[in-house]
Amino acid sequence: MTIGVLDSNVSFPHIIRSQAIITVDQLPDSRRAILLALKRQGPSTIAQLAYQLQLTGEAVRQQLLQLQREGWIESRVARGDERGRTGRPATRYNLTEAGDHLFPKSYDLLNVAVIDAVAEELGPDAAVRVLKRVCDDRVAVEGKTLQGIPLENKVEALKGLYASADPYMTSEKVDDGFLLVERNCPFFNTAMRRPALCSVSVNALTRLLGVRVERDETFQAGAGRCVFHIYANEPIDATKWEFTMEGELAKHEGT
Repeated sequence: MTIGVLDSNVSFPHIIRSQAIITVDQLPDSRRAILLALKRQGPSTIAQLAYQLQLTGEAVRQQLLQLQREGWIESRVARGDERGRTGRPATRYNLTEAGDHLFPKSYDLLNVAVIDAVAEELGPDAAVRVLKRVCDDRVAVEGKTLQGIPLENKVEALKGLYASADPYMTSEKVDDGFLLVERNCPFFNTAMRRPALCSVSVNALTRLLGVRVERDETFQAGAGRCVFHIYANEPIDATKWEFTMEGELAKHEGT
C-alpha cells in the first residue's frame, strides 16, 4: 500500500549530488577484471592480482594506475600484517567509495520502501514533515552562497543544485524570468515511483530565489526533462514561505 500524499504527479527532489552513472560492465575487460577481483577478495597486492588474473605484474600495474586516476581504487601500505618481514611493506589496492558504486545497487527500491514506511507508520502528515525537513536542509546549504547576489546570478549558481558542475542542467532567459532545465534525473527510478518528492525541489528553488517557481515540463509526463519556470516579477517572502506539496501550490495566472 502507498499513501496518496506521495502519489501526486510531481517528481523526486534530486537533492543529493551525484556523479554520472556508469557500471562496472561498461568498462574495458582488463579494468573490469581487476575491479571484480578487488570486490570479491578485498585489498590485494599487485602480485596477488597478477596471479589470480594470469597477467604480468606490469600489466596489472598499468591498469591500477588508470583506475586510480579515475578515482575508483586507492592504494595503502599494509604495515599491520608485515610483522617479522624485512624489506619494503606491501602496497595493497582497494575500491574507493566511487569504485564500489560501479557495482549494482538498489537505492531506488530502498528509497521507495522508506518513503512508504514513513507514510504508513506515521501518517501522511509525517511524510510531509520529512520532506519539509529535507527542503530546509537543502536551503540551508545552498543559501549560504546566494545571499546578496542578483537573481540571474542565483539562477546560474543553482544549475549545480543536483550535482556540482552538472553538465545536464542549463539555464535560459525568457520574457518573464528564467528557465532551469534538468535533462538528467540522478534518482529517476524513485522519481517515477513516488513523484511527489519533487515538491522539495520546487519549494527549495522558490525560497532560494525569492520568487515563484513552477515546473512547466516533467519527466513523469514524458517530456524527458524537468523545466523549472522562474517568474522574476513574482517575489515571495522566503522567511514566511510555508512548505507546500507541488500539486497544492497555486498556479501562475494564465497557466
